[in-house]
Amino acid sequence: RRDAGLMHILVTRPEPDGLKLKGLLEARGHAATVEPLLTVSFEPFDREELEGVTALIATSRNALRALRGSLTQQAARELKLYAVGTATAEEARRLGFGTVIKGPGTAAGLIPVIASTLDPAEEMLLHLRGEQVAVDVRGELEAQGFRVAEAIVYRMQPAQAFSDGVRELISQRDIEAVMLMSPQTAAIYVKLMQKARLQLPARLITHLCLSPAVAARLKPLGAVPVEVAET
Repeated sequence: RRDAGLMHILVTRPEPDGLKLKGLLEARGHAATVEPLLTVSFEPFDREELEGVTALIATSRNALRALRGSLTQQAARELKLYAVGTATAEEARRLGFGTVIKGPGTAAGLIPVIASTLDPAEEMLLHLRGEQVAVDVRGELEAQGFRVAEAIVYRMQPAQAFSDGVRELISQRDIEAVMLMSPQTAAIYVKLMQKARLQLPARLITHLCLSPAVAARLKPLGAVPVEVAET
């Protein structure tokens, strides 16, 4: 039996981040099961897309992972890189980027960092992004006079069902909490819970949400316990 305050937590992040998060939770005494609700697929990235570009924008680690082993990696890391937050900045440095400017952790917060340090008349920006984004970085910066291009370098494929093991853990009420890190992941979680007819055990699961926007996607499940991160 686990000590009071320790829980069996379902981790829904894609790999490899899900496994890293599992390790962090277990180091704190929790039990953790990884069930990625999104799978990353990387898109080809051509060197021609860097032509004329003076700075890159990365709003996720996956945007940088897409460059690994590509012929464009060397050319890309010679440019200034604006990273959304600490984790993305660390990934950039691991890949060999020399000039990394770190944002406060959100795409919305990164925009004023870019605008305050670059001259729109002299810069051509390229946003390395996924197929879906929560903030229109390009539109926000273009409104301030910047020239911005976009390159979709990865896509997220949603899970179609829970694995048999996780479905059993939830139905037997062995899962006490679930971590949801994005609105998209929360929406997939709701869909899969409904598909598996697990709405009743969901009422006993604490839903640990990264933001209010994530928590809002849980409304179709009704009155479920929700905790939202302060930052």
